[in-house]
Formats: sequence, C-alpha cells, structure tokens
Amino acid sequence: MVFSSAVFLFIFLPVVLFVHTVIRSTAVRNGFLIAASLVFYAFGEPVYVLLMVGSVAVNFMFGRILAFHKKKPVLAVAVILNIGLLVVYKYAAWLVEMINLIPAVDIPVPQITMPIGISFFTFQAISYVIDTYRSEENEKSSFWDVLLYISLFPQLIAGPIVKYNSIKDQIHSRTVNADKLASGIRLFIIGLSKKMLISNTMGAAADKVFAMETGIIDTPLAWLGAVCYTLQIYFDFSGYSNMAMGLGRAMGFDFPENFNYPYSARGIRDFWRRWHMSLTGWFREYLYIPLGGNRKGKARQLLNTMIVFMATGIWHGANLTFILWGFMYGVLMCIETLFVKRGGSHVSDGSGALRGTDSGRHVNFAPVKWLYTIFFVIIGFVIFRADSVGYAFSYIGKMFSFVTADAAQTAALSLMTPVFLVTLAAALIAMFPVVPCIGRRLEGKRAAKAVNAVCYVLMFGLYFLCVLTLAADSYNPFIYFRF
Repeated sequence: MVFSSAVFLFIFLPVVLFVHTVIRSTAVRNGFLIAASLVFYAFGEPVYVLLMVGSVAVNFMFGRILAFHKKKPVLAVAVILNIGLLVVYKYAAWLVEMINLIPAVDIPVPQITMPIGISFFTFQAISYVIDTYRSEENEKSSFWDVLLYISLFPQLIAGPIVKYNSIKDQIHSRTVNADKLASGIRLFIIGLSKKMLISNTMGAAADKVFAMETGIIDTPLAWLGAVCYTLQIYFDFSGYSNMAMGLGRAMGFDFPENFNYPYSARGIRDFWRRWHMSLTGWFREYLYIPLGGNRKGKARQLLNTMIVFMATGIWHGANLTFILWGFMYGVLMCIETLFVKRGGSHVSDGSGALRGTDSGRHVNFAPVKWLYTIFFVIIGFVIFRADSVGYAFSYIGKMFSFVTADAAQTAALSLMTPVFLVTLAAALIAMFPVVPCIGRRLEGKRAAKAVNAVCYVLMFGLYFLCVLTLAADSYNPFIYFRF
C-alpha cells in the first residue's frame, strides 16, 4: 500500500486517523497503530511481514542483553546480523553476478525478491541496538514499543530514518489534538501534491528520455531529461517525507526533517546537510563519528569521508552506478574539506546567502557556488538514474557533445506540453525556499492569520487536483521504494 493510492487515501487513512483520534489511552493507541502498520505492510508484502517482525524480535532480544551487559562483541553480533539481512535480500544476487564474471565461475544466481523498505527498517533496528548499548540506564522498552518504533507505517517504507532515542519517549507520551491533526493533514497534502502534481509529471518526461538509446539523444534533450529526473527525485522523495511527517504529526509524533531545500545549497557539504538529512545524520552518528570523524587528523578525516559516502552509495542499491555516485560525492566532499574554509571566510547576509570576504572587500560568491553545486547534483543524478555505468557515461557525453539532431528536437518538443511547462516552472520555483521566506516576512503581522487561512483553503484545491490525477491513472511508484 502506498500513500498515493486510492485504497490508502479513501479507506485506510480515514479509518486510522479517526480511530486513533477517538481513542484516549496511549497504550490502546499504540496497539491499534501496530495492527494498522502490519496491515499496511502486509498489503504489499504479506510474506515479508514475518521477516520484519522476526527482525524486531531478534533486535529486541539483543537490546535486552545490551541493556544489562554493555559488551561490544554482543553489539557487533547484532549489527553484523542486521547487515547480513541486507546483504542476503538486497545484494546476494548482484554479488553472485559479479563473481560469475570471473572466467570458469558459474554460480546459480539466487532469485530473491527484496522486501519493501528493508533498508529503512533495518537501519532503524541498528539504531535501536546501538542506542540501547550507549544508554547509561537499563532500557525499559517492551517488545511492543520496539515493534511500534520500527513498523510505524508513516515512515516504514521510505523513511525518514528515525533514531530510537529521538522517539522512544513519544511512544508513551504524546499529544493528539485538533491543531496537530490539522497541521499534519496540511503537510500530508503538500507532500501528496509534490508527488502527484510535480514528480509524476517530471518523471513521465524523464522516463521517456532515459528510455532512448544515447545515439539518438542530443545535448538539449539530454539536459532536459537530466533536469526532469533531478526534479522528479526531489519532489518524489521530499513529498513522501512530507506525507510521513504529516501523518506522524497528526498522530502526535515528531519525525525529523528529511529535506531542507537541497537544490538551493551552495556547496556539496551544504547539499548533504539538506538532502536526505535523516540518512546523513544516521551515517554521521553511527559510522563517521565511531570511525574517528575529524578528530584523528586530516588524512583520517578524508578516509572516513570516503568510507561514509561509499557506504551511502552501496546503501542505495546493488549496482555499480550507486557506488560510482557515492564515490563522486566522497571525492567532492574531500576536495571541499581540503580547499574550502569553514566559517571565517564567509558571513551571512541574513537571508541565508553566503558572502565571501577578502581583505575587507565584499565579494559575493553565492551564485557561483550554487551553479557549481547544482551542476554536480544533476550529473550525479544521471549516474544514479542510469541502468549501467556505460549508459551513464554515454549519456553524460551527450550532455557535453554540443550537437543537435532533428529527431531529438522533435522528441523534446513533444514533451513540452502546456501542463509540463507550467509544472516545470512551479518546480523550479518550489525548489527554492520561497514559501519560508514569505512566512518570515509575514511573521507578527496581521495578514499572517489571513494568509494562513487561505493556505488551508488552497489545500483542498490541491487535494482535489491530486484526486483527479489519481483518477486519470497517471500514477508512478515512489522512487525510494526500491531502496
């Protein structure tokens, strides 16, 4: 079951929100949410519900041991078992295919279907055992608490990745009221609109371009496809995150932000502070810092950075394209670490723009930094989107071939319908923090309440458009469901 399906929007969601709201006991609410979450997951993966529950049971057992015996070998076994689960279901077939490239080796490729959301719920399970190990007190969470934490349906399939310590208190003590319910539904509709109205439109264009042989793609069409996919993946994933946060808020949970206008970033380091923030935070806390972070010299810092970004690429999938994508960002981060100074050489102009200072002279490098960042982000997503490294390099070559072809121009013009052009314009505006900027300017003014009321009315219009889009059967599955 997905958030943008008719079954979820018209049956599952209304029933769950109504029942959860009218129930007054937090314990009963939790039991109801566990049942609802298992039904939600079983709708698409009935067999793998047992796998998820089994993972919870095993990790809970390790959590109980670690609560009383802070033994690193026990923690290591727990983490290795979780990683092993990922390796079996996500990477086994790919690893066998790689081994079979060796002459005279012919191992049967295992036919294993990857469970939906396994990367996300496994990382949350690892968070639970590590946070329990680090806690100075004996962990008092029950099996049902851990099951709810890992299986909670808003963030079960595609995040955000919620760390155990950030939510364990909310499981037993949270507020459910009309304000949170209204705010949560509003945020859900914003996310649904990102997915249904923007991402799906950009995705339809990107799919057509990336389905072509690179031999018939010219430079303008290659850039069009790359930009469309860059917009598609942002509005798809940030839209899902908004929906997850909105549903969590409606039920009293505060999930972490996952995106903070990453395409407005000025620098690769800044981009990764804004893109998939829950994954970045997870790797920082559970991998980068334990490896030594930046505390053991520059060379060790660069090595740790490369390890983290290679792990980030591998986490995304069993394909050399993802490894190359992670490697690219690791190299860029290392370059910035070596040559881009933090703090002192930059000041803020109050609007979030960074201004360089040079011996008292004012030099504004923000546009250059933004162009450099968005350039590599687009190139990176071409690699991310491509089915193979060969196709990725061939496609990127077309982006810089500076040639045009009549057939490719005809294909590009066929994509530029009025709906596409309006959606593209809306996407290019919405990828910058325009709305937060307007909100800050209205803060404390009389017009703020009126504008807020109008926004709630507009939500109904957006929801209606989403329903019409759903009825037209223009649905695309969420990109991150395959991770």
